[in-house]
Amino acid sequence: MKYKTQKIALAYFTFALILFAVQVTGGLLAGLVYVIPNFLSDILPFNIIRMLHTNSLIVWLITGFFGAAYFLVPEEAEREIHSPLLAYIQLAILVLGTVGVVITYVFNIFEGNWLLGKDGREFLEQPGWVKLGIVAAALIFLYNISMTVLKGRKTAIANILIVGLWGLALLFLFAFVNPENLALDKQYWWYVVHLWVEGVWELIMASILAYLMLKLTGVDREIVEKWLYVIVATALFSGILGTGHHYYWIGTPGYWQWIGSVFSSLEVIPFFGMMAFAFVMVWKGRRDHPNKAALLWSLGCATLAFFGAGVWGFLHTLHGVNFYTHGTQITAAHGHLAFFGAYVALNLAIMTYAMPILKNRDPYNQVLNMASFWLMSGGMVFMTFVLTFAGTVQTHLQRVRGEDYMSVQDEIALFMWMRFGAGVAVVLGVLLFLYAIFVPKKEVIKPGKVVASANDKAE
Repeated sequence: MKYKTQKIALAYFTFALILFAVQVTGGLLAGLVYVIPNFLSDILPFNIIRMLHTNSLIVWLITGFFGAAYFLVPEEAEREIHSPLLAYIQLAILVLGTVGVVITYVFNIFEGNWLLGKDGREFLEQPGWVKLGIVAAALIFLYNISMTVLKGRKTAIANILIVGLWGLALLFLFAFVNPENLALDKQYWWYVVHLWVEGVWELIMASILAYLMLKLTGVDREIVEKWLYVIVATALFSGILGTGHHYYWIGTPGYWQWIGSVFSSLEVIPFFGMMAFAFVMVWKGRRDHPNKAALLWSLGCATLAFFGAGVWGFLHTLHGVNFYTHGTQITAAHGHLAFFGAYVALNLAIMTYAMPILKNRDPYNQVLNMASFWLMSGGMVFMTFVLTFAGTVQTHLQRVRGEDYMSVQDEIALFMWMRFGAGVAVVLGVLLFLYAIFVPKKEVIKPGKVVASANDKAE
């Protein structure tokens, strides 16, 4: 570890991984409710479980992004973080807000109160005071990181990361815009949800992936940055107007059907570019980095993001197809693999790389770490296929033949059981990852074999 303030990332990564465990537990419970509808219905209704599942996903991913920034920005800027104190205050605000959200959701307190009670908008259910806290934490973070970069070396990786994080914070302000007109409400709502995950988050993903490729492969920075600029340009070009694929059926003008279809079809390009970028960098790489698990997560991130966000997104993005499939299990299939590939795997990749360095150890428990990758990824891919088949049956029976919703649920019950089994595999993979990351057991090596430390080859 070159800079003392990189240690800040350890606290962020730890909190993020705690929330990750909460998130997958909530997902497993939600999957069980699909097949045993009355399970925990009196104690923890499905709508609360789902809110905890989706909200913890968003919060832990963002916390992971913050941690990644605090880890890589000092190396990119070649200076310490501007104010470590502010970084820890920011984390304290996030922890307080998270605890407040869980208590509010589970006990359903202050119902109907905008400031203290939960909101009714999906993904944005946080009480008003928590939303204000998120804005405060984001402002602290942006000031801290921006001051660090402005006073230090300027690199494409740091600059694009900052642009992405500024965009993340600014777009969240639309969470406070809640007009009475439902079509207008949904239009602003997608400014947050879509322009995050298919806009500025892609910038964050590209910059962190570029940093990992730089460190793990030893390819020249100039080559990495050229790829990075191309990926970012295509992501913004396709992603901004690609928002239109959410406007098909919410009351907006019909021209959005064509704008959304054309530009969201192009959203495959940046994800294909990121996958090609990762594999080309490894192919051209001159460095035999000891942290093979981090390399596996990086390549897995790029590959699964291409299939989950790119291919599965394209499957039902054209308005003629989406007319039948929107809101079915096909949407769930796309959403699960896209989030896992693009952002979950990305966070786990940077954590796998950074944690041995932050703890001043050789890369450890790599076999278990890589086993966790295959368990999580295999479970998520199987879940995606199962949900795709379920969604196809659901689309035909419900949207074409006109059968009622509950009858269709009985028809796809077998797929839901398989989905639950896939969820069990994912949770086991998460537990294995946590063990591999936090337990400092070294790899078993043959006598006489020398293993270079992570610090020796961090550059």
